[in-house]
Amino acid sequence: MDTSTHTFSALFEQLGLASDTDSIEKFIRTHQLTSDELPLHEASFWNSSQASFLCEAIGSDSDWAEVVDELNASLHT
Repeated sequence: MDTSTHTFSALFEQLGLASDTDSIEKFIRTHQLTSDELPLHEASFWNSSQASFLCEAIGSDSDWAEVVDELNASLHT
């Protein structure tokens, strides 16, 4: 069992996105979600693979769940 803690940077890599600090900050600034009613994985800017990964990470409480929750909090204003 993998008990390692995943980082924000590693999550962005897993999603196929640029994972350096500046790119992550820019992504968060430009993809703000204004409603807590919209689940993270349903946001229009994800492709189907990214959305599936995010949904599964939360739904199955995987080892990615904590950092995905952090991303969700960062994107919701």
